[in-house]
Amino acid sequence: MLDSVKIARRQSEIRQALAGLVGKDKPSEDETRSMEAMDSEYRINETRYRAALVAEDQERRDAGADLETRSDREYAELVGKFELRQIAFALDEGRALEGATKEIVEELRSRGGYQGIPVPLAALETRAGETVAADVPNPKTIRPIIDRIFPGSVAERLGIQRISITSGELAFPVATAGAVFGWQTTELANVGAASEYQTAERSLNPDHTGGAQMVISRKALKQSGEGLEAAIRRDLNAVIGAELDRVVVNGSGASGEPLGIIPGAATYGIASTSVSAAATWAAFRAEVVAFMQANAITSAGQVNLGFDPAIWAELDDTLIDGTAVSEWDRLTKHVGTPAISNVIPDETAIMTATVQGIAPGYLGIYGGVDLIRDPYTKAASGALVLTGLVTADFTVPRGLQTRILTDIGMVSG
Repeated sequence: MLDSVKIARRQSEIRQALAGLVGKDKPSEDETRSMEAMDSEYRINETRYRAALVAEDQERRDAGADLETRSDREYAELVGKFELRQIAFALDEGRALEGATKEIVEELRSRGGYQGIPVPLAALETRAGETVAADVPNPKTIRPIIDRIFPGSVAERLGIQRISITSGELAFPVATAGAVFGWQTTELANVGAASEYQTAERSLNPDHTGGAQMVISRKALKQSGEGLEAAIRRDLNAVIGAELDRVVVNGSGASGEPLGIIPGAATYGIASTSVSAAATWAAFRAEVVAFMQANAITSAGQVNLGFDPAIWAELDDTLIDGTAVSEWDRLTKHVGTPAISNVIPDETAIMTATVQGIAPGYLGIYGGVDLIRDPYTKAASGALVLTGLVTADFTVPRGLQTRILTDIGMVSG
């Protein structure tokens, strides 16, 4: 127990004892001495109480911070113990879940909306220090599975924020009109006409569901053992991540896909400029200036930039006359290293900025991955078909924070 609490309790006891003594008209000598002693102790305790509060202040702050973050840490620790191998065996053999895996599945199920076994998206991330169990030389040594190659996330480099949504629709009100400043034209004139404060909404809806499918052969289950868990997690994570990255940039808004940045430029109010010139720092600088004139940024370093590999090659190959400095050197000096990805269409660049803490785009992920088992399609071979369903949506809250450049490297004739 904290010293301050002990002192506070003792002060309460002294007050109760004094209340019984001070009501007497003629207290005895012993009672008088007792009142004097308790009065002296009470004054000393007041000083001790203040000193205890000062000494315990940091301890209370640490305890408060621990309480505020404990639940998040505990859940993160549970996710770290989540075993996808248990899910595979539960779907294949009907084996019961246990431990942290069981707790997380029950927590996700309590929120509803899953036909199969729910899997938290964070559990698909590659875990640090993850290894495959010792080789089994029967009949031959099986080495760790070599993963497929997937591109890095260009959406993350462009400042797109991923948010988790339990259920329902998430709306972002964006101010479109508001106060107007005006000067008096005469001494008694009005300072200006009042302007209505107006907002428009950008919403994330659970209208877009996609799925990653894989067939796990009987040989794979028997051959790889625990290493299969890590391989499945990495592969699901990579293929889902790559597709979400693609729809953020190029989602058509049709055939079940969310509407991405480039196809949705007109819908989101994003400015698109045709450069029709060689790739140079000057072309990008013009858009940086446009950002500044719109009060979106105050320095070129606040811009996130991404384009396809061919533009990088052209920038790096173009030298400033009479120098060994390339256009790529000039660009990276001002805006840092851009995201280079073939997810972005040829001869196209995307420039974004985070303004007032608002990301240039939001990718909403609804719940976890709904992992569904199909033991029938490939029953003749003993294989298991797994489908991981993901519900997601994307929106751009404020088009002012994004600009698109097209026809970079195309010199008009």
